[in-house]
Amino acid sequence: MGSIQEAKRYIDNAKEILRDKARKEDGYYQDSKYVKMAGHTAYTGILVALDDLLGKKGKGRKDVDWYKQHLSQLDKKALNAFLTSYQVLHLDMAYDGAKSAKLAAIGLNEAEKIISWVETRSEAA
Repeated sequence: MGSIQEAKRYIDNAKEILRDKARKEDGYYQDSKYVKMAGHTAYTGILVALDDLLGKKGKGRKDVDWYKQHLSQLDKKALNAFLTSYQVLHLDMAYDGAKSAKLAAIGLNEAEKIISWVETRSEAA
């Protein structure tokens, strides 16, 4: 399976977790455990797509600053989408369990933008 398909599958899985397990009521998810799981899953999807485009780091693990540095050299809009996704999916949802359905929708939308951007750049190469 290609990395773009895999990244999209992560996003679909995150949406499924929110839809089927987090129980949305009045614009808020009721179970923070599944909000955290969905945020982590979606953020991982972004990293799968970006890793395919950006390649490997020399030594050690990649961190958010590594991605920011590389994206800032390639495309400012992609960088902004990544920063928003990082904040919403990784920090707000995956760590804090933020229950707002609107916030989750923003994060997932930005994640899809990044994956589409990577897909476009990959096809052009």
